[in-house]
Amino acid sequence: MHALVSQLRGTVLPAVATPMDASGVVAYDALGSYASALASGPIGGLAVWAHTGRGLYLSAGDRARVLATWRQATSLPVVAGVGVPRSSAAHSLAEAADATVAMARQAADGGADAVMVYPLAGLAALPDGHAQAVALHERVALESGLPLVGFYLHGEAGGYPYPPALIRDLLALDAMLGVKTATLDRAIGCQDALSAGRSSGKLLITGEDRMYGPSFMWGADTALVGIAAAQVSLSVDVLRAWTSGDHGGFLAASERLDRFAAATFYAPIEGYVQRMLWAAEWEGLVPAEAAHDPYGPDLPASERAAVVRCLEELTT
Repeated sequence: MHALVSQLRGTVLPAVATPMDASGVVAYDALGSYASALASGPIGGLAVWAHTGRGLYLSAGDRARVLATWRQATSLPVVAGVGVPRSSAAHSLAEAADATVAMARQAADGGADAVMVYPLAGLAALPDGHAQAVALHERVALESGLPLVGFYLHGEAGGYPYPPALIRDLLALDAMLGVKTATLDRAIGCQDALSAGRSSGKLLITGEDRMYGPSFMWGADTALVGIAAAQVSLSVDVLRAWTSGDHGGFLAASERLDRFAAATFYAPIEGYVQRMLWAAEWEGLVPAEAAHDPYGPDLPASERAAVVRCLEELTT
Protein backbone atom coordinates (compact mmCIF):
# COMPACT_ATOMS: atom_id res chain seq x y z
CA MET A 1 0.00 0.00 0.00
CA HIS A 2 2.59 2.57 1.09
CA ALA A 3 4.90 1.56 -1.76
CA LEU A 4 2.11 2.06 -4.30
CA VAL A 5 1.26 5.47 -2.86
CA SER A 6 4.92 6.48 -3.16
CA GLN A 7 5.13 5.11 -6.70
CA LEU A 8 2.08 6.99 -7.93
CA ARG A 9 2.53 10.30 -6.12
CA GLY A 10 3.61 13.07 -8.47
CA THR A 11 2.65 11.17 -11.64
CA VAL A 12 -0.07 11.30 -14.30
CA LEU A 13 -2.40 8.35 -14.81
CA PRO A 14 -4.38 8.73 -18.05
CA ALA A 15 -8.01 7.65 -17.86
CA VAL A 16 -7.67 5.82 -21.15
CA ALA A 17 -10.18 5.69 -23.97
CA THR A 18 -11.56 2.51 -25.53
CA PRO A 19 -11.34 2.57 -29.33
CA MET A 20 -14.64 1.44 -30.90
CA ASP A 21 -16.33 1.43 -34.26
CA ALA A 22 -19.49 3.41 -34.90
CA SER A 23 -21.71 0.57 -33.64
CA GLY A 24 -19.87 0.25 -30.33
CA VAL A 25 -17.77 -2.83 -31.09
CA VAL A 26 -14.41 -2.56 -29.37
CA ALA A 27 -11.59 -2.32 -31.93
CA TYR A 28 -9.05 -4.60 -30.28
CA ASP A 29 -6.30 -4.19 -32.87
CA ALA A 30 -6.54 -0.43 -32.45
CA LEU A 31 -6.68 -0.85 -28.66
CA GLY A 32 -3.48 -2.88 -28.66
CA SER A 33 -1.61 -0.23 -30.64
CA TYR A 34 -3.05 2.57 -28.50
CA ALA A 35 -2.09 0.76 -25.31
CA SER A 36 1.48 0.19 -26.46
CA ALA A 37 1.90 3.82 -27.46
CA LEU A 38 0.40 5.34 -24.33
CA ALA A 39 2.12 2.93 -21.94
CA SER A 40 5.51 3.89 -23.36
CA GLY A 41 4.95 7.55 -22.49
CA PRO A 42 5.90 9.56 -19.38
CA ILE A 43 3.11 8.22 -17.18
CA GLY A 44 3.03 6.66 -13.71
CA GLY A 45 0.14 4.29 -14.37
CA LEU A 46 -3.24 4.33 -16.05
CA ALA A 47 -6.94 3.90 -15.39
CA VAL A 48 -9.15 1.50 -17.33
CA TRP A 49 -12.96 1.16 -17.19
CA ALA A 50 -13.20 4.83 -16.22
CA HIS A 51 -15.71 7.27 -17.69
CA THR A 52 -13.39 8.13 -20.58
CA GLY A 53 -13.12 4.44 -21.46
CA ARG A 54 -16.89 3.92 -21.12
CA GLY A 55 -16.19 1.18 -18.58
CA LEU A 56 -19.74 0.97 -17.27
CA TYR A 57 -21.06 0.46 -20.81
CA LEU A 58 -18.75 -2.44 -21.66
CA SER A 59 -19.93 -6.03 -21.38
CA ALA A 60 -18.19 -8.19 -18.80
CA GLY A 61 -16.36 -9.96 -21.62
CA ASP A 62 -15.17 -6.71 -23.15
CA ARG A 63 -14.10 -5.38 -19.74
CA ALA A 64 -11.98 -8.47 -19.20
CA ARG A 65 -10.38 -8.25 -22.62
CA VAL A 66 -9.76 -4.50 -22.36
CA LEU A 67 -8.03 -4.96 -18.99
CA ALA A 68 -6.02 -7.88 -20.35
CA THR A 69 -4.85 -5.75 -23.29
CA TRP A 70 -3.57 -3.01 -21.00
CA ARG A 71 -2.11 -5.51 -18.56
CA GLN A 72 -0.15 -7.07 -21.40
CA ALA A 73 1.04 -3.66 -22.60
CA THR A 74 2.55 -2.45 -19.33
CA SER A 75 3.87 -3.38 -15.92
CA LEU A 76 2.86 0.05 -14.60
CA PRO A 77 0.05 0.18 -12.02
CA VAL A 78 -3.41 -0.23 -13.52
CA VAL A 79 -6.40 1.24 -11.69
CA ALA A 80 -9.83 -0.07 -12.72
CA GLY A 81 -12.99 1.97 -12.30
CA VAL A 82 -15.74 -0.11 -10.66
CA GLY A 83 -19.40 0.66 -10.26
CA VAL A 84 -22.80 -0.40 -11.58
CA PRO A 85 -22.65 -1.49 -15.23
CA ARG A 86 -25.32 0.01 -17.45
CA SER A 87 -26.46 -3.53 -18.29
CA SER A 88 -26.99 -4.36 -14.62
CA ALA A 89 -30.44 -5.29 -13.36
CA ALA A 90 -29.73 -3.54 -10.05
CA HIS A 91 -32.73 -1.56 -8.85
CA SER A 92 -31.88 -1.00 -5.18
CA LEU A 93 -28.85 0.45 -3.47
CA ALA A 94 -28.08 -2.98 -2.04
CA GLU A 95 -28.09 -4.46 -5.56
CA ALA A 96 -25.97 -1.56 -6.80
CA ALA A 97 -23.42 -2.28 -4.06
CA ASP A 98 -23.40 -5.95 -5.05
CA ALA A 99 -22.77 -5.00 -8.70
CA THR A 100 -19.92 -2.70 -7.69
CA VAL A 101 -18.29 -5.42 -5.63
CA ALA A 102 -18.66 -7.93 -8.45
CA MET A 103 -16.94 -5.54 -10.86
CA ALA A 104 -14.14 -5.05 -8.33
CA ARG A 105 -13.65 -8.81 -8.07
CA GLN A 106 -13.44 -8.98 -11.86
CA ALA A 107 -10.77 -6.28 -11.80
CA ALA A 108 -8.77 -8.26 -9.24
CA ASP A 109 -9.09 -11.45 -11.30
CA GLY A 110 -7.84 -9.54 -14.35
CA GLY A 111 -4.69 -8.27 -12.67
CA ALA A 112 -5.62 -4.69 -11.75
CA ASP A 113 -3.46 -3.13 -9.04
CA ALA A 114 -6.24 -1.00 -7.51
CA VAL A 115 -9.85 -0.01 -8.06
CA MET A 116 -11.50 3.39 -8.22
CA VAL A 117 -14.98 3.13 -6.73
CA TYR A 118 -17.72 5.03 -8.55
CA PRO A 119 -19.95 6.73 -5.98
CA LEU A 120 -23.51 5.56 -5.52
CA ALA A 121 -25.38 8.81 -6.04
CA GLY A 122 -28.47 7.54 -4.23
CA LEU A 123 -26.59 7.51 -0.94
CA ALA A 124 -26.31 11.31 -0.89
CA ALA A 125 -29.93 11.83 0.17
CA LEU A 126 -30.02 9.16 2.88
CA PRO A 127 -29.61 9.93 6.59
CA ASP A 128 -27.05 7.11 6.81
CA GLY A 129 -25.58 7.69 3.35
CA HIS A 130 -22.22 8.64 4.85
CA ALA A 131 -21.98 5.38 6.79
CA GLN A 132 -23.16 3.35 3.80
CA ALA A 133 -20.52 4.94 1.56
CA VAL A 134 -17.79 4.01 4.00
CA ALA A 135 -19.19 0.49 4.32
CA LEU A 136 -19.24 0.09 0.53
CA HIS A 137 -15.57 0.95 0.28
CA GLU A 138 -14.73 -1.42 3.13
CA ARG A 139 -16.62 -4.21 1.41
CA VAL A 140 -14.99 -3.58 -1.98
CA ALA A 141 -11.56 -3.73 -0.36
CA LEU A 142 -12.36 -6.89 1.59
CA GLU A 143 -13.91 -8.84 -1.27
CA SER A 144 -11.51 -7.73 -4.03
CA GLY A 145 -8.35 -7.69 -1.96
CA LEU A 146 -7.28 -4.52 -3.78
CA PRO A 147 -6.42 -1.02 -2.57
CA LEU A 148 -8.93 1.69 -3.37
CA VAL A 149 -9.23 5.16 -4.77
CA GLY A 150 -12.24 7.15 -3.56
CA PHE A 151 -14.03 9.14 -6.24
CA TYR A 152 -15.67 12.52 -5.60
CA LEU A 153 -17.75 12.87 -8.77
CA HIS A 154 -19.89 15.89 -9.59
CA GLY A 155 -23.64 15.42 -9.70
CA GLU A 156 -23.92 16.27 -13.40
CA ALA A 157 -22.15 12.99 -14.13
CA GLY A 158 -24.42 11.08 -11.76
CA GLY A 159 -22.00 11.26 -8.87
CA TYR A 160 -22.02 11.97 -5.15
CA PRO A 161 -20.12 15.14 -4.15
CA TYR A 162 -18.55 13.76 -0.99
CA PRO A 163 -18.56 16.23 1.92
CA PRO A 164 -15.23 16.82 3.69
CA ALA A 165 -16.17 14.62 6.68
CA LEU A 166 -16.81 11.66 4.39
CA ILE A 167 -13.55 12.21 2.56
CA ARG A 168 -11.69 12.17 5.87
CA ASP A 169 -13.41 8.94 6.90
CA LEU A 170 -12.66 7.27 3.58
CA LEU A 171 -9.02 8.27 3.70
CA ALA A 172 -8.79 6.85 7.22
CA LEU A 173 -9.44 3.35 5.83
CA ASP A 174 -6.32 1.22 5.62
CA ALA A 175 -7.17 0.14 2.06
CA MET A 176 -7.40 3.66 0.66
CA LEU A 177 -4.65 4.90 -1.63
CA GLY A 178 -6.24 8.32 -1.93
CA VAL A 179 -9.20 10.25 -3.24
CA LYS A 180 -9.83 11.69 -6.69
CA THR A 181 -11.83 14.85 -7.29
CA ALA A 182 -13.82 15.38 -10.48
CA THR A 183 -15.92 18.43 -9.68
CA LEU A 184 -16.00 19.77 -13.28
CA ASP A 185 -16.13 23.49 -12.45
CA ARG A 186 -16.93 23.55 -8.73
CA ALA A 187 -13.81 25.24 -7.44
CA ILE A 188 -14.98 25.43 -3.82
CA GLY A 189 -15.94 21.75 -3.78
CA CYS A 190 -12.54 20.80 -5.15
CA GLN A 191 -10.72 23.00 -2.64
CA ASP A 192 -12.73 21.65 0.29
CA ALA A 193 -12.15 18.03 -0.76
CA LEU A 194 -8.41 18.47 -1.15
CA SER A 195 -8.18 20.36 2.12
CA ALA A 196 -10.02 17.53 3.90
CA GLY A 197 -7.41 15.03 2.77
CA ARG A 198 -4.30 17.11 3.28
CA SER A 199 -3.20 15.55 6.58
CA SER A 200 -3.99 11.96 5.59
CA GLY A 201 -0.70 11.10 3.93
CA LYS A 202 -2.71 9.53 1.10
CA LEU A 203 -2.82 10.55 -2.55
CA LEU A 204 -4.76 13.70 -3.43
CA ILE A 205 -5.64 13.02 -7.04
CA THR A 206 -6.94 15.62 -9.44
CA GLY A 207 -9.46 14.64 -12.04
CA GLU A 208 -10.07 18.29 -12.87
CA ASP A 209 -9.62 18.60 -16.62
CA ARG A 210 -10.83 22.23 -16.63
CA MET A 211 -9.15 23.22 -13.33
CA TYR A 212 -6.02 21.15 -13.77
CA GLY A 213 -3.30 23.66 -12.88
CA PRO A 214 -5.28 25.30 -10.07
CA SER A 215 -6.00 21.92 -8.46
CA PHE A 216 -2.28 21.45 -7.82
CA MET A 217 -2.12 24.86 -6.19
CA TRP A 218 -5.04 23.74 -4.00
CA GLY A 219 -3.20 20.62 -2.84
CA ALA A 220 -3.47 17.84 -5.44
CA ASP A 221 -0.25 15.86 -5.87
CA THR A 222 -1.20 13.29 -8.53
CA ALA A 223 -3.42 13.25 -11.63
CA LEU A 224 -5.91 10.75 -13.02
CA VAL A 225 -7.54 12.55 -15.92
CA GLY A 226 -9.37 11.88 -19.13
CA ILE A 227 -7.59 14.76 -20.81
CA ALA A 228 -4.42 12.64 -20.71
CA ALA A 229 -6.05 9.97 -22.93
CA ALA A 230 -4.30 11.84 -25.77
CA GLN A 231 -1.56 14.47 -25.86
CA VAL A 232 -0.37 13.11 -22.52
CA SER A 233 2.71 15.33 -22.46
CA LEU A 234 0.49 18.40 -22.00
CA SER A 235 -0.76 17.01 -18.67
CA VAL A 236 2.65 15.70 -17.61
CA ASP A 237 4.39 19.01 -18.30
CA VAL A 238 2.07 20.88 -15.93
CA LEU A 239 2.56 18.46 -13.05
CA ARG A 240 6.32 18.23 -13.52
CA ALA A 241 6.71 21.98 -13.56
CA TRP A 242 4.63 22.34 -10.40
CA THR A 243 6.44 19.62 -8.44
CA SER A 244 9.85 20.97 -9.46
CA GLY A 245 8.98 24.51 -8.36
CA ASP A 246 9.33 25.88 -11.89
CA HIS A 247 6.54 28.41 -11.57
CA GLY A 248 7.20 30.09 -14.89
CA GLY A 249 7.17 26.73 -16.63
CA PHE A 250 4.02 25.82 -14.73
CA LEU A 251 2.19 28.90 -16.02
CA ALA A 252 3.30 28.24 -19.60
CA ALA A 253 2.40 24.55 -19.45
CA SER A 254 -0.95 25.30 -17.82
CA GLU A 255 -1.82 27.77 -20.57
CA ARG A 256 -1.20 25.09 -23.20
CA LEU A 257 -3.17 22.46 -21.32
CA ASP A 258 -6.04 24.88 -20.75
CA ARG A 259 -6.27 25.61 -24.47
CA PHE A 260 -6.60 21.89 -25.15
CA ALA A 261 -9.16 21.49 -22.36
CA ALA A 262 -11.24 24.35 -23.75
CA ALA A 263 -11.42 22.52 -27.08
CA THR A 264 -12.42 19.18 -25.57
CA PHE A 265 -14.23 19.63 -22.22
CA TYR A 266 -17.34 21.80 -22.55
CA ALA A 267 -21.10 21.39 -22.89
CA PRO A 268 -22.40 18.91 -23.68
CA ILE A 269 -19.78 17.55 -21.30
CA GLU A 270 -20.51 13.95 -22.32
CA GLY A 271 -19.10 14.91 -25.70
CA TYR A 272 -15.59 15.08 -24.28
CA VAL A 273 -15.04 11.35 -24.89
CA GLN A 274 -15.61 11.77 -28.62
CA ARG A 275 -13.49 14.92 -28.69
CA MET A 276 -10.64 13.08 -26.97
CA LEU A 277 -10.92 10.26 -29.48
CA TRP A 278 -10.64 12.82 -32.28
CA ALA A 279 -7.51 14.12 -30.57
CA ALA A 280 -6.14 10.59 -30.32
CA GLU A 281 -6.87 10.07 -34.01
CA TRP A 282 -5.09 13.30 -34.94
CA GLU A 283 -2.09 12.21 -32.87
CA GLY A 284 -1.99 8.85 -34.66
CA LEU A 285 -2.87 6.87 -31.54
CA VAL A 286 -6.04 5.36 -33.02
CA PRO A 287 -7.29 5.06 -36.61
CA ALA A 288 -10.34 7.01 -37.77
CA GLU A 289 -12.50 3.90 -37.97
CA ALA A 290 -11.88 3.22 -34.27
CA ALA A 291 -12.33 6.81 -33.06
CA HIS A 292 -16.02 6.60 -32.21
CA ASP A 293 -17.96 7.09 -28.98
CA PRO A 294 -21.40 5.61 -29.62
CA TYR A 295 -22.54 6.39 -26.06
CA GLY A 296 -22.15 10.15 -26.17
CA PRO A 297 -24.14 12.89 -27.93
CA ASP A 298 -23.99 13.47 -31.64
CA LEU A 299 -21.54 16.29 -32.28
CA PRO A 300 -21.27 18.54 -35.34
CA ALA A 301 -18.27 18.38 -37.64
CA SER A 302 -17.34 21.87 -36.48
CA GLU A 303 -16.37 20.48 -33.07
CA ARG A 304 -13.96 18.01 -34.64
CA ALA A 305 -12.49 20.86 -36.67
CA ALA A 306 -12.03 22.88 -33.48
CA VAL A 307 -10.11 20.03 -31.82
CA VAL A 308 -7.86 19.66 -34.85
CA ARG A 309 -7.29 23.41 -35.09
CA CYS A 310 -6.31 23.57 -31.43
CA LEU A 311 -3.81 20.73 -31.81
CA GLU A 312 -2.31 22.26 -34.94
CA GLU A 313 -1.86 25.57 -33.12
CA LEU A 314 -0.24 23.85 -30.12
CA THR A 315 2.33 22.16 -32.37
CA THR A 316 3.37 25.28 -34.29
